[in-house]
Amino acid sequence: MSDGSPAAARPVDAPVAPKSFAALRHPAYRVYLLGSMLAMMADSIEHVISYWMIFEKFHDPALGGYAVFSHWLPFLLFSVWSGALADRYDPRRIIQFGMILFMVASVAWGVFFATDTLEKWHAMVILTIHGFAGVFWAPAGQLLIHDIVGGAQLQSAVRLMSTSRMLGLLLGPAVGGGLMLAVGPVWAILFNALIYLPLAWWLWRAPYGHAYRKDTKAHEGPSRARGLRDILHTARDIADNRTIVCMTLLAGAASLFVGNAHQAQMPEFAHDFGYGDGLHYSLLLAANAAGALIAGIALESRGLLRAKPRTAMILVMLWCFAIAGFAASGNYVLAVILLLIAGFLDLAFNAMAQTLVQIEAPAHLRGRVIGLYHTSAQGLKAFSGVTVGMGGALVGIHWSLALSAIALFAVTVGLFAFVLRAAFARGAPGE
Repeated sequence: MSDGSPAAARPVDAPVAPKSFAALRHPAYRVYLLGSMLAMMADSIEHVISYWMIFEKFHDPALGGYAVFSHWLPFLLFSVWSGALADRYDPRRIIQFGMILFMVASVAWGVFFATDTLEKWHAMVILTIHGFAGVFWAPAGQLLIHDIVGGAQLQSAVRLMSTSRMLGLLLGPAVGGGLMLAVGPVWAILFNALIYLPLAWWLWRAPYGHAYRKDTKAHEGPSRARGLRDILHTARDIADNRTIVCMTLLAGAASLFVGNAHQAQMPEFAHDFGYGDGLHYSLLLAANAAGALIAGIALESRGLLRAKPRTAMILVMLWCFAIAGFAASGNYVLAVILLLIAGFLDLAFNAMAQTLVQIEAPAHLRGRVIGLYHTSAQGLKAFSGVTVGMGGALVGIHWSLALSAIALFAVTVGLFAFVLRAAFARGAPGE
């Protein structure tokens, strides 16, 4: 499925005028985008089927909580290490290993469902494997984007990738539910393992990765996982780069204070709006994802919102207003509109922050820097349930979500002031 020689595929990292869907002009990227969307859809399908079966068998909220915790904790502890592996070794193989872990998890669910032998500790082990699959995939997957399209079209590529992943998340529940109805959960989850194969197969011969890079120092990276030491060491390496530091802190604050924890509280929000049925609850969940999908298509079709630190911060401030407005709203229609806006802003600022981090990262540290970004942007979501969920137990979910959004706004204002002060110190306030 290769699209030509490495030399022909290698883009030039030169400034170009914004073009609509610029990254799609790379044939290899189109294939990579589709394969990644299918993998994300398979990830979502597995959640739909496994969470339903776990609930039916155990009716244990604690196990449901572990499912969320085990999904994000590996990102917090091992993203930098995973990114360093992608620096040192071939990122294609790192991604393929993640796909293998995903397939192992799906097959394991299928075997236990078929034999009706699933126990809680089995479920915990499989959920942990699934979490590690994600952390192997994420940093290496982002690093490979840069290898395929280069720096010139990086924002387009990152934004399109975020859009495709959101599309996969939207399709996952529909496809997963349809498969369960058509063939039952056992065959559905076993079939799901096959959906990871297209991406894994294409990566086998794709002419990208470590062996094809000309701008990296060979074979740098850790020989073993060092956890917190890896995170601290990478943080020291990029401490002088204000853009990377600010974007990493911005993404981390957004994940810590708000993240996607409010989605787990949507049943209560729907009930408070006066709707206890599944349709209105589903529409609330879909509104956020639909807004992100609209953002990806609309922004890419016009080449809008070029990557700048201040723009990313303004987008986060607007996101805070949308989230706080949703929390305070007593009207269902207004709540749906605000969630659409929030989804739009969420994708816009996350794609922009990630683009800035990748552009600014030193070539030989790019994987580790991306890993540090994922530690912040993804790993800290493990604790957003504390700020929104546990806070909601004390003051109610409407207040806890609104206060979390206000706290994030305050942090973002502080980062914005820091960037402005640095710009004035350099004599470039108009940047």
